[in-house]
This record gives sequence, C-alpha cells and structure tokens, in this order.
Amino acid sequence: MKFKYSFLVFLFFTSLLSAQKTEYSSLLIPDSLKQNANAVVRLDQIDILISSQQSMNIKNKRVVTVLNEQGQGAIDAYEYYNKKTRIENIQATIFDAFGNEIKKIKRKDFKDLCATDGGTVFSDNRYIYLDYTPTQYPFTVIYESEIETSATAFIPQWYPLNDYFLSVEKSVLNVNYPDNLGFKKMEFNFSNFKIIKAADTSTRLSYVATNILVQKQEDYSPSYIIFPKVMMGLELFHLEGVDGNAKTWKEFGQWYSDKILTGTTELPEETKSKIKNLVGDEKDLIKKARIVYKYLQDKSRYVSIQVGIGGWKPMLANDVDRLGYGDCKALSNYTKALLNAVDVPSYVTLLYGDRNKHDIQSDFVSMQGNHMILSIPNGDNYVFLECTSQDNPFGYQANFTDDRNVLVVKPDGGEIVRTKNYENKDNSQISKGNYSIDDNGDFSGKITIVSEGSQYSQKYHLETAQPTEREKRYKEYWDNINNLKINKTTFSNDKEKVSFTENADISAVNYGTISNNKMIFVVNGFNQNSGIVKRIRNRKNQFEIPRGYHDADEIEIALPTGFTVESIPNNFEVNTKFGEYKTEIIKKDNSNLIYKRSIFIKKGLYKSTEYDEYRLFMEQISKNDNAKIILTENQ
Repeated sequence: MKFKYSFLVFLFFTSLLSAQKTEYSSLLIPDSLKQNANAVVRLDQIDILISSQQSMNIKNKRVVTVLNEQGQGAIDAYEYYNKKTRIENIQATIFDAFGNEIKKIKRKDFKDLCATDGGTVFSDNRYIYLDYTPTQYPFTVIYESEIETSATAFIPQWYPLNDYFLSVEKSVLNVNYPDNLGFKKMEFNFSNFKIIKAADTSTRLSYVATNILVQKQEDYSPSYIIFPKVMMGLELFHLEGVDGNAKTWKEFGQWYSDKILTGTTELPEETKSKIKNLVGDEKDLIKKARIVYKYLQDKSRYVSIQVGIGGWKPMLANDVDRLGYGDCKALSNYTKALLNAVDVPSYVTLLYGDRNKHDIQSDFVSMQGNHMILSIPNGDNYVFLECTSQDNPFGYQANFTDDRNVLVVKPDGGEIVRTKNYENKDNSQISKGNYSIDDNGDFSGKITIVSEGSQYSQKYHLETAQPTEREKRYKEYWDNINNLKINKTTFSNDKEKVSFTENADISAVNYGTISNNKMIFVVNGFNQNSGIVKRIRNRKNQFEIPRGYHDADEIEIALPTGFTVESIPNNFEVNTKFGEYKTEIIKKDNSNLIYKRSIFIKKGLYKSTEYDEYRLFMEQISKNDNAKIILTENQ
C-alpha cells in the first residue's frame, strides 16, 4: 500500500509538471490561429490602475509564440522611462516549441539605452528592451512589466490586434479609476472582431478579445480603418509636474500654453540682437520668418526623440541656443523664441508625423501626437514649419506632416486645423528630353526633369547624395534600360518655388533588339510605369490612393539611319474615376518622332469592389508604357 501510494504521488507530480511544461507548447495552438501567422499572441493582458490624478500603474503580461523570423517584432518587449515614469518590474521567460523553459531573463539582462544620441540633456529619457536571438523556431516568450507614472495625461491606447500576419488567442484590457476624474473612452473598428465589453461602470472598464485570426495585408489599405483600438483619457490629468483640467481643445491648448510652455522661450540678448540684425528693416512677417528659418537650419541639428518619450515639455530655448541641437519640441520652441525676438507670432503645434496622414482625433480631447512643428498665422491660414529639417524649403510639408488634423497651441486656447493639402496636379513631374537610337540599337539621351509638390521631396536629396547613391537611384528609376550608363547629372534646387530640376545624360548599348533585319525597342525610354497592382481575390478592405500626382513627358526620338518605320504604337487615352492617361506619337519626318505622355492619378478612398477596376486601369498604363516601335532595315 505504501508503495502504491508513493507511486500515485509520483504520477500526480509528474502529470502536474508535464502540464506546466506543455502549457506554452506551440502544439496546443489551434490551426486556425497558426494559418498564415508569423506569430500568435497567446495572451496580452494590460491592467491599468489610475489611483489619482497624479498616479497611474500599468501592468502588462504578454505571451507570444513566434513561429518564424518575421514574427520577432510581435514580442513587443520594451519600456520607456524617466524621472516621472519608473519601471517597477520587467522580466521575460523563454520556452521551446514543446513548452519547456529554456531561459529566464531578468532586468539586468535587458538592454538599457539612452532614448537618443543627444547627450546629457536627454540622459534621463531611456528605454529598456529585450534583445533575444532564438536558436530555433517556434519559441514562446512570456514578457511581464509594471510601470508607475505620474503622467496621467497619456493613457496607453489598447490594440487587441496591431499588425498583419499576427493572430491573437486572447487580449484583455482592465482599467480601474476614480469616478471624479472624468474618465472617457472611444472605440474604433470593433465590428469585425470578437471583442466583448466585460465591464463599463463609473470606475471600471474591461474588454476581452478572443480568437482573432490573421489579417492579411492588402495593398493600398488605409491602416486606420483596419485594426481595432480603444482610446482613453481623463478630463483631470497630470503632466510634467502640473495638474490639468480640460474638456475642450480650447481649454487643453490654454493649459498646455500656460503650464507647460511658459518660461521655455528665453534667449540670450546676444542672440536676440543677432536675429534683429539679420532681419533688419524688413516689415513683412512671412519674409522675416523666412530669414529666421534659414538661421535655424544653418545653426542647429536635429536629435531624434519622439514626443511623449522625451516628455512633453520642450528643452529650454537657451539650452538649444548654447548646444546647437534638440528634438522636435526643442527646435520648434527655439524657433518660436527666435521669431518672438523679431515680433513674428507663432504657435507650437502637436500632430502625428508620418507618411500615412494620421490625424489628431478631433472629437476626443486628450494628449495625442508624436511630433511637434511650428505654425505662423498668415491671414486666414497658417504657414507650417518643420523645424527638424536642415534642408526643407520654408513652409514645405509634403509626405510627412501634410493634409491632416493638428492641434495648434495658442495662448488663448487650442485649435484643431488641417495642414496644407498638396493637390493632385500640384504633385508634378514634367520631363523634356530626347534620345537617339543608332543602327546597332544603342541608346543615347538627355533629359530634364522638374519635380514639384510631393514629388519634390522624393528628389531634392539627390543634390547632396553620394555619387554611388545617385547612380543606384537612377538605375532603379530607369530599370527598363539594360546596360545603363549615367554619363552626367546636374541639379538645380529652387527652394523659393519649391522646384527641383534634374539634368541627366545617359546611354546604353543594345536598347534596341535586332533580329531578322528588324529592330524593336520601347518608345517610352524615360518614364515607364512598370509597377503591377497585385490581384486580390475577395478583397475585404477599402483601398486608398493617399496622394495624387501628375507626370507629363515630351521626348524627341531620332531613329537610326538605314531603317524604315514598320509600325508604331497607336495613340491611346483612358479616363477613369482614378485618373487619366494619354499617349501620342507625332511623326515629324521619316527619321524623327515626338512622344508625348501624361498620367494623372487622383487621391481618394475607394470601395473594395472598385479595386479590380483600378488594377485594370494601372495594367493599361503599364501595357502602353511598354509599347514598342518596329523598324525594318533598308535593303
């Protein structure tokens, strides 16, 4: 009996141990969650406790099974901290494919770095992250952290799913808060996901999301309408050592101006005098601002550190003046101080800086944004200055801060405004040139390309690029020309007009293919659109063309002697809701042609059912851009 009892105890503990080991086995994940997934989130639980206006505790437990190398980013194991935000706990445990523990990682084993390379001014802003290189896939990580902060102005947003090719077994949000702080929330994109609101009272909010399958990335999808999220905020909050109270953007902006920005724009008298001397007798406010902006670009350099990570209070203008560098907040605030010295009004402006036109959520008053710029009133509008750039033209915004809702912070309150919209045809590329084909099929040509609007930002860096970088750029642009040789390039950058001009002299052997006394070559030698729009069956999402553009080309073509034109492509024109395309070939004489081409694409948000129509439109463009001339050799 004693032996039998001992054996049963042994079996019990063996079974218990086995259960503990297999809990995180990748074999337990349902096939439906593994299908097309790079990683599976087994559990992502966030517990937020707001004890008071000045105290918030955030606990996170995240269990992720990484199925392949592309899934590494799903681990998401990092935290930022400073004097106002403490990391109370951070640790991780690694398990193999069968759920066996293979490594424990304590805080001392995490990488701990300064949040920027900016030096001692930013040394209090740091981040800590898990740096783990697996020996094999799949493996599982349990990541746990606890953060204590006084900055209740910024409550983390909840994303039960935040990436493509990622599935979620379970995601939980629990928020507890006093009933007197004006807690608020806003839900986005819940309809297609299994999300249950477990609690919603005057002191508690809770959500549970389960079995979220992989979302495949569909080209041209607008990210802001795909993934679910919850935004949260308080009407009574705390930031940078100061209590705040704001129900409207006007109240929020006035608080930010009075309590956060006050006292940050003092400058040395020597610098004020220097700026006044530079401006001289100029009276026009915008012209004065141009002079100040040029001074800023020549004097300072940008140190990368996002708004929120390095706090929300700008570095003192005095320090920027002395050190010559700063982050977006510091440089925007410094520019404001310089403009103050010559009586030009300006306002710091909070926004999301990215290529996807991410808006400040105008109907949800809270601390938002990851970037700061400067706004100068100009009649009924504003001129917006990107103060982190040393080479942007004055007031230029395309591709990073254009066409989105931003918060302008004025002394009398905040105001939501829309930044400059670069209209479709303003984003232009006008090309004029010529090329000749000799009787061996070799190509020799010259081209002048003038780019404006959003296309300017894609080009003007060529002026200061290294020769190898330029050559790579042109070989990618003219990838339709085999054996391409860049003989010479020159540039002209007109920052006043925001216009960039490229002049290129290029050549290539065997551009024309010769066979059986015939030569064949593509007419459009300089600006082929060969990008094929991917076919997507049963598309689910709307699709977006975020920025429109207009290209116009006029190219003279000298044909080789000793050949006669057998056939040339027909003129072609197509007009759709997405844009217009037109080609025309004019025969000047037996040896010279003029090729004209224009393409106009409209920005817009379109229905998923219209995607195939757009794809076919772009296929027509690609096909006609590849149209060929056939020449016959004279006998």
